[in-house]
Amino acid sequence: MKMVTIFIMTICLLLVGCSGEDTSANPDNQGVLKVAAIPAQTTGVVEEGYKKLEDELAEKLNREVTLEIYPNYNAVVEAINYSHIDLAFLGPTTYLIAHEQSGAEAILTPLINGEPYYYSYIVTHIDSPWENLDELLEEREKVDFAFGSISSTSGSIIPSYELVQREVFVSEDDHEFQSVVYTGSHDITAQQVQNKLVDAGAIDSAIFHSLVDKGEIDESQFNIIWKSEQLYQYPWVVPAGTDEETISQIQEVFLNISDEEILNVFGGASGFVVAEPENYANVLHAIYAVRPEMLNPKED
Repeated sequence: MKMVTIFIMTICLLLVGCSGEDTSANPDNQGVLKVAAIPAQTTGVVEEGYKKLEDELAEKLNREVTLEIYPNYNAVVEAINYSHIDLAFLGPTTYLIAHEQSGAEAILTPLINGEPYYYSYIVTHIDSPWENLDELLEEREKVDFAFGSISSTSGSIIPSYELVQREVFVSEDDHEFQSVVYTGSHDITAQQVQNKLVDAGAIDSAIFHSLVDKGEIDESQFNIIWKSEQLYQYPWVVPAGTDEETISQIQEVFLNISDEEILNVFGGASGFVVAEPENYANVLHAIYAVRPEMLNPKED
């Protein structure tokens, strides 16, 4: 009787050990890969491309993937800092904030026309009287100027740094323009310049040309009066402490993406390339010059 009892208990223990979470849909027994992206544009056309990317990652990584477009830059920084997400597509400034605060790591960036670079533009309407930034600044007291999001590299940080160097701008409350506004996104900035709601606006060059290619703005209605130095493209970022095997697997998927609908989400990218932290040194310098408070370490 004692042996029978022991046998029954052994069987029960084996059944309990085998009755854990069903991993049939996830044979590698990995958790959900949580992916986030910033709202660089407000248009809904990116949603289908992101859905296809979600499916591509799930298939190639053989695990469940969820991709969410976060409402603002700060929300993504918080999520990556506290490892609430596993992978995020960030602007360079947003990435550097997360890197300085928590050690987040850039692992990939898009190629545009075969190059991993883009620029900050300052654009005006074709009807404006200014041919370059020098001419615009001579009449700055008449100018309504638009930035994008306050945390945007090309829509805020880099053009702000240029205007700080020219001693006409310190902040939204301390400047020599008629007015300064933050539109929140590059496409809104472009539309406001095209519709003459502002006189000049700062915008991501890749997004500007992508909006032109998609027919969402009319290139003939714009003058590009200033162009920054080369900026390294937006990075895909993982939280500090992400294991190298996971990083390599994610990189392999992106390096082999050829689907046009996915690539179009990233400014009409031609592919992806591995990124390194030192690629963003010039942007980090600009942040320290114009918005150093953004880089304050997080408090536990």
